[in-house]
Amino acid sequence: MPMTKLKYTPEIRERAVQLLIESEKDYPSNWAAITAIAPKIGCTPETLRVWYQKYLDKQNPVKVQQFSDQERIKQLERENKELQRANEILRKAAAFFAQAELDRPHK
Repeated sequence: MPMTKLKYTPEIRERAVQLLIESEKDYPSNWAAITAIAPKIGCTPETLRVWYQKYLDKQNPVKVQQFSDQERIKQLERENKELQRANEILRKAAAFFAQAELDRPHK
């Protein structure tokens, strides 16, 4: 039977990460802490590890700036595609009207 994907609230995720941070010193490794705490929260160790990694990434100013830059690049790429589509439509419309003008009988 396939495993159903549970949705955890941001509060639960935050609390789980805080619990991990507080408990890390009681375990020989980060992974040992994750595998011990995850079942108590009701998630898999990998899920908790991902939450923890995202938390760490948000704490690192270089990564935060990197994410901001990546988002800006994605936004600019989307805008560029939209402009290219609009430009193509205008080119086709101009060609259509130019051809219509040439086909029209002149007096």
